[in-house]
Amino acid sequence: MILEELINPDNVLCNAHARSKKHCLQILSELLARSAGEISNEEIFSRLIERERLGCTSLDAGIAFPHCRVEGVTASSGALMKLSSPVDFDASDGEDVDIVFGLMVPVELDDNHRADINMIASSLMSQDLRAAIRAAKTSKELYQALLSQQRPANDANEEAEAGSAPQ
Repeated sequence: MILEELINPDNVLCNAHARSKKHCLQILSELLARSAGEISNEEIFSRLIERERLGCTSLDAGIAFPHCRVEGVTASSGALMKLSSPVDFDASDGEDVDIVFGLMVPVELDDNHRADINMIASSLMSQDLRAAIRAAKTSKELYQALLSQQRPANDANEEAEAGSAPQ
């Protein structure tokens, strides 16, 4: 899946002011609720907290990837925040987190949902993406930074598909 299908500009927030990990998850749940239809931000927050209790979702290098399964969700949906000041996320490297990508998925995961999780986790480990996200000054720039790091691969795939198409 491409990132534009997982996250839209309304689910991106630059320079968010989070006082703590819990507060960060509250803000994230509000962002995720924007594309969740009838599912409340309180329900999403509850699921994020449940998941965090199972183990820290920090990926190290100042990145966190809180994700959860939510009843009623039919497709993966994401949100991205860049924090104005890093917060302690219990990261194994001891580094505070300033980039948070949240994801909610259906309760019953299929291979596509697992692929979404793996694609995001691997993308977030890119030094180029982290630098682009940290350089963003507005939510619009943050969204563009996220998508710009994926475009070359998509363009290459489209070109390969076009090249293999019958003439």
